[in-house]
Amino acid sequence: MLSGQSLRLITEDVSLLKVDNEIKTKVDAFQGTITSEAEDLVANFFPKKLLELDHFLKDPIINITELKEIHSEINLTVPDPILLSNLHDGLEAQNAKKRKLEDGGGEDMVTGTKVFVMPGGMMKSNGNLVDLIEKVKPEIRTLIEKCNTVKMWVQLLIPRIEDGNNFGVSIQEETVAELRTVEGEAASYLDQISRYYITRAKLVSKIAKYPHVEDYRRTVTEIDEKEYISLKIIVSELRNQYVTLHDMILKNIEKIKRPRSSNADALY
Repeated sequence: MLSGQSLRLITEDVSLLKVDNEIKTKVDAFQGTITSEAEDLVANFFPKKLLELDHFLKDPIINITELKEIHSEINLTVPDPILLSNLHDGLEAQNAKKRKLEDGGGEDMVTGTKVFVMPGGMMKSNGNLVDLIEKVKPEIRTLIEKCNTVKMWVQLLIPRIEDGNNFGVSIQEETVAELRTVEGEAASYLDQISRYYITRAKLVSKIAKYPHVEDYRRTVTEIDEKEYISLKIIVSELRNQYVTLHDMILKNIEKIKRPRSSNADALY
């Protein structure tokens, strides 16, 4: 264990970090840019964006009541049934099934139709949902980027660590935590859209392989309807997050910008 004298010597040997003046000037200019941009976002951009999204939620494209209107036709015809000529009677069929089970392939008795090419060319996505997704995705990215800027601004306002008088600092930290949460939720919306495309692609592949199974076709329409409803919820959540952030920051702007009061200094 180091003695008190050794600790004092170590403390005396540690010099302050020297920063090049040119670099410091550039960093200060960057921080000033972040500050002015973030304050404009909170004061002007957030309220404008929430009004835009509220107007978007009233758009007919996102208020379709009959979900059949968003269905997409699946142009995969059901082929004519093929008669199996290698099984002549029921006994041979039972023996064949028994051999299949013994070989461990009983779970894959029906292999489906081999697909070499789609009859109608490329199997297209649901155009209605693609158009809507292309309108929603930029809004998600915008929220992530703007939250990141405001979060950096608040973090730069956090003062050095001291004992006491940290109530304002705790408000800053809570604001940063809320901004980080909104960022994460917005990123999850992008993941949700990617999962929709992947899930739909797998189902369409199943329909191509098993065109005679109606449940696969119905499942595609079900996930299309589910995605349409989810997109409307996403737009609503984006609007609500702008409202929440704008309200939260404005209510606590004094503590966010000046986390420590000067009352303590006035006592001396």
